[in-house]
This record gives sequence, C-alpha cells and structure tokens, in this order.
Amino acid sequence: MAVEVVTFGCRLNSYESESMRAQAEAAGHADLVIVNTCAVTAEATRQARQSIRKLARENPQRRIVVTGCAAQVEPESFAGLPGVSQVIGNAAKMKAETWSRLRIDGGETIRVDDIFSVRETALHLIDGLRGRTRAFVQVQNGCDHRCTFCIIPSGRGNSRSVPMGAAVDQVRTLVEHGTREVVLTGVDITSYGKDLPGAPKLGTLVKSILRHVPDLPRLRISSIDSIEADDDLLDAIAAERRLMPHLHLSLQSGDDIILKRMKRRHLRADAIRFCAEVRRLRPEMVFGADVIAGFPTETEAMFGRSLDLVDECGLTHLHVFPFSPRPGTPAARMPQVPREIARERAKRLREKGEAALARHLAAEIGACRSVLTETDGVGRTEGFTLVRFPMRVPAGEIRDVAIAGHDGRQLLAA
Repeated sequence: MAVEVVTFGCRLNSYESESMRAQAEAAGHADLVIVNTCAVTAEATRQARQSIRKLARENPQRRIVVTGCAAQVEPESFAGLPGVSQVIGNAAKMKAETWSRLRIDGGETIRVDDIFSVRETALHLIDGLRGRTRAFVQVQNGCDHRCTFCIIPSGRGNSRSVPMGAAVDQVRTLVEHGTREVVLTGVDITSYGKDLPGAPKLGTLVKSILRHVPDLPRLRISSIDSIEADDDLLDAIAAERRLMPHLHLSLQSGDDIILKRMKRRHLRADAIRFCAEVRRLRPEMVFGADVIAGFPTETEAMFGRSLDLVDECGLTHLHVFPFSPRPGTPAARMPQVPREIARERAKRLREKGEAALARHLAAEIGACRSVLTETDGVGRTEGFTLVRFPMRVPAGEIRDVAIAGHDGRQLLAA
C-alpha cells in the first residue's frame, strides 16, 4: 500500500506534499496517510479536521500524520483527533530524518518547533508531481509582512529564499524528466532574494531559468504582490515568450481605507496602474486575483469599489474569500461585518467573476491557442484558461488548437 497524501490549500502545499510522499516512501512507510493542512481560513482548517475524522472512520488501521500550516498553528487541536498518531510542524515535515524516525520509534505525538527560528529554505528535489504535466518549484517560503487578517506567518515563519543556482538546477531536472511547464511558487514570491547574497530579485531568477534551461517550454509564476514586481520581471514579461501571460495578484480589496486596515502596501490606484502597464507590455496577459469580501468595517460603498476593481483591472479569474477571523490576528479584534453580509458580498463578487470569465471565454472563440494537454481530455492555454478537447488526448503535449466555443467555464477546442 502506497503512502497517501491529502492536501489542502496552496500550490506550495502541493509541492511539499509530493516531497513528503517521496521521503515517507523512501523511509519504508506503506500504511501512512499524511494530511497537509491549510490555515488561510477557518473553513480550510475545518475541512482538514473533517477529512481526518473521515479517514479514521473509514480505515482505522492506517496511521494518520497531520502537518501543514493549521497543524503548525494549532497542534494540540489536531493531536486530539481520532486516528492521529503524530502532528509535525512545517519545518520538520520537509526533513528526511523526520520520516525515518517516524518509521523507527514513532517519535513524540507533537513535533512542532518555533517556525520563526528557521532561517533557511532548502530545495527539496522532486522529479515532478504525479500525474501532472506541470510541476511546482518552491523558490521561497515564509513572509516578512504582517497583514492584519493573515495567520500564515505563524505557520510559515519569516521570508527565506532558495539559492538561485539550486532553483535553476531543479527546473533543469524536471525538464529532463519530461515536465513541460514549471510554476515558480512560494508564500510571498515577489520578496524572493532579499536574504540571499547580492539580493537578487524574482525577475533575475526568471531570466536565469529561461537562459540556463533552454529546453523548458513554459515557465509560469504563481501569486505575486504587484507592488513588489521588479524591473527585470516586467522586462521578462514583455520579452520572454516562454514566460506565460498569466499573473495571479494578491489584491484583497479595492478600497483604500480597507487596504490600509489590512496593512497592505498598495492602494487601489497602484493595482490599476500595474495591470495597465503589464497589459501595455503584454497585451494578451490574463489576470487572476485574490479578493476578500466583508473585511471588518467594510461598508457597502467600500465593497462596491472591490466590485468595480474587477472591471478596472480587467480581472478574469477571481479567488474570493468571505472574511474569516483568525484568532491572534489584529483583524479578529476589529468591528466585524455580520457573517451573512460577508457571505452575500462574496456571492456577488463571485458572480462578478463569473461574468468576467464568460466575457474572456467569448472573446477567445475563433482564436488559435497553444494548449498544454493534461489528463481527462483537457488542457490549459498560455493564459491558464481551461480547454476541453472533443476527444481523448495524451497528457504532456503542447498543441496549437482552434477555439470553437465555450460552456461558461472552459473553452472548447475544435
């Protein structure tokens, strides 16, 4: 029986899950379930607990190990769940000796260290995520910023970067094993390099990867903080066709007062100006964004400015969160918007996003797009839009296809 990994949350968690699976299997485990949790919202933590209870109920013989951000922040609450044999912190989970020790003596029930004492991020080599034609490469971890709503620094620690040469070598290894697209990921990826000698920036890393791994067909960047985008990154967006024209932005709100109360470092005008400048450099750029609805003190007029931002920034893919107070954060102590209002605003924001996506899909009809095929007869365009083929296609091919239509969620290939 293989090691099973259940993953919640971000792309970085997906990457780390694959690394943990490999290390646990190398240590000889065959009866193990690893639950890699997320703490970004209370709902994500609740879903992880629910999954653990279900796993324990359906197969009580298998050991369950819980790790990830929620386990780092609330280890005792997970240690008491049925079937859980150990809770492992975010630092320990990436060490091979953790899984070897678990094999030998089980170790203590809770192994969660002070995440803020971690000063380095090692690159954990993997040959690619199972069953995927794209792979994530973690180049950064942690965050030095303290947004008032966010618990993630308590789960991930301060920002630290993977040395540039190691990151380039990992991308080269993945390409040699057949990966067609690499996604650079981290917690706060635009802070990359501040802790490294010479303080290289994300744009420097992007250019280095594309220069030193010429056989990589497609490079993609995960969620960025637009206010930290450096000149080299903008230059790469304009000039490097292998850098995919898709950016996911951490915007959170369209209202300046709410942004200040969130302790964000950009204002509404900064977001609009960034999107306009990037579209000038790369007209086909597709934007996604994270937006929170119902942040404490948010009025209807303030929320309206978030709705308007979808059009003013030309957003296509929205990731909407109704505000979820996380204990220990400043926002949890602010005057709260009633939960039903936050949920209703999130619903309206999602509907706005669905309309924006529908306009994007309609505009693609008749175009020819380069699509990276995945499993189950689907693929992704350069702008990360989902495409369904009329027939089964092998995974891992890059095909030029004509777009014949859409079904409201995805494009349909001719």
